[in-house]
Amino acid sequence: MVLKLEDKKTIVNEVAVVARQAMSLIAAEYSGLTVEQLTGLRKSAREAGVYMRVVRNTLARRALEGTQFACMQEELVGPLLLAFSQEHPGAAARLIKEFVKSNEKLKVKALAIENQLLPASGLNQLASLPTREEGIAQLMSVMKAPITKLVRTMAEPHAKLVRTLAAVRDAKQAAGAA
Repeated sequence: MVLKLEDKKTIVNEVAVVARQAMSLIAAEYSGLTVEQLTGLRKSAREAGVYMRVVRNTLARRALEGTQFACMQEELVGPLLLAFSQEHPGAAARLIKEFVKSNEKLKVKALAIENQLLPASGLNQLASLPTREEGIAQLMSVMKAPITKLVRTMAEPHAKLVRTLAAVRDAKQAAGAA
């Protein structure tokens, strides 16, 4: 399909705007996938907050110039699908990881996060990053642990006294019953 200059500029601008706001980028080779499989992947991407686009490599290189994903320009070779995580860094990685389990023809070529190019083997590492809510929950549990331990320590002498008195009571009742 022949694209006019205006169409090319529109595509470059659209991808550049998304790239500036995105947290991570995954480039994957989609050769061998059916239209139905790609449609299913795109639907899952929309639901997960992932912007997914098939763009010519020359246009993608221009769109990524001046963004945190400029480090990926050399990796843009062959028919690639670009997946930008917009809500949290691991969203696209989780989506691709799940999709690859049932569709091995999708091959991850490169990952980028915060001006850092990662090899394709870093997909699992990126997918395991916690979401914002999970990160906050982990932080709160770490902050709450010392306070919880202090409360337990302060309550333990009283609880031990109650258990000792109950044991004495039970021993007297057992002695009186015998």
